[in-house]
Amino acid sequence: MKRRPEPELMEDAEQALAYAQADFSESNALFIKLLGRLDPAPLPRARALDLGCGPADIVCRFLRAWPQATCDALDGSAAMLGHARAALDRLPGVAARARLLCEVLPSPTLPKAHYDLILSNSLLHQLHNPQVLWQAVRAAAAPGAQVLIMDLMRPASAGWAEALVATYAAGEPEVLRSDFRNSLFAAFEPAEVVDQLAQAGLSALEVAVVSDRHLAVFGRMEEENLSANERK
Repeated sequence: MKRRPEPELMEDAEQALAYAQADFSESNALFIKLLGRLDPAPLPRARALDLGCGPADIVCRFLRAWPQATCDALDGSAAMLGHARAALDRLPGVAARARLLCEVLPSPTLPKAHYDLILSNSLLHQLHNPQVLWQAVRAAAAPGAQVLIMDLMRPASAGWAEALVATYAAGEPEVLRSDFRNSLFAAFEPAEVVDQLAQAGLSALEVAVVSDRHLAVFGRMEEENLSANERK
């Protein structure tokens, strides 16, 4: 099935509210489970970066699981970050270790070669040019940093996409069912992501299918992931 890109930012207030109120506990729990399977050595005191943080559920889960870590959480939608701030404010011990950034990629303000852990959930499919994400990972990750990127995986057919919508979004508002359908059409296939990583010089990262609708990119950055010019 041919990819059909969708708008990059979820700026509509109704759309952002529906997304923030939706139950993504299953997929977000899967994300944290996958993170726990990585080598945990750098995680307890990690400086993490969450790209496309949305309403910050992943940020909250991560900071609760690793109480000595900190996280910069970036999203281009001010409406979405409003829900992220509300979620963090309900967890004072977590909020103090999180910083929200209203920015789009590529970001000129993110420090280079700085973060011990790069996280992203459901951002890749929103980008018209996926290299924007992979180059941001290259630039922001410290040498040897851990990476976990999870996203939807494009189904083989429109019929299979409709079956997934019926299975996982049947009880959701129409705006969310439509968003899910559009996101499935906009997602990438695993082989396409492998090619993207090769183009970005990130072939050390692995790609795996982790559910009937998700793929994950994970691994450790090479010790010398930035050239001298990129560090400037």
